[in-house]
Amino acid sequence: MSQRNTAARDRDRAAIRRTKPPCGICEGEIDYSLPYLDPMSFVVDHVIPLAKGGVDELANKQAAHRSCNQTKAAKLPEDFAPRVFVTSRSW
Repeated sequence: MSQRNTAARDRDRAAIRRTKPPCGICEGEIDYSLPYLDPMSFVVDHVIPLAKGGVDELANKQAAHRSCNQTKAAKLPEDFAPRVFVTSRSW
């Protein structure tokens, strides 16, 4: 498992915040002004979780809502892909 570096964490968090991207998990807009503990606030998610061998580098990080990140937990992207439901068919 990779060691976390707090200086790198803060630098990467600031770099992601500057561009204000949508949530990398649900693709919804993030309100970057929300308080830290709000479920829809900005947090940094490791695309490949550290617990699954991911690295603590900017290339492996994305913006996420706090609630989305908690739901994703230490799952790999392919294990957490959103379900696709067919709501209509044409025969």
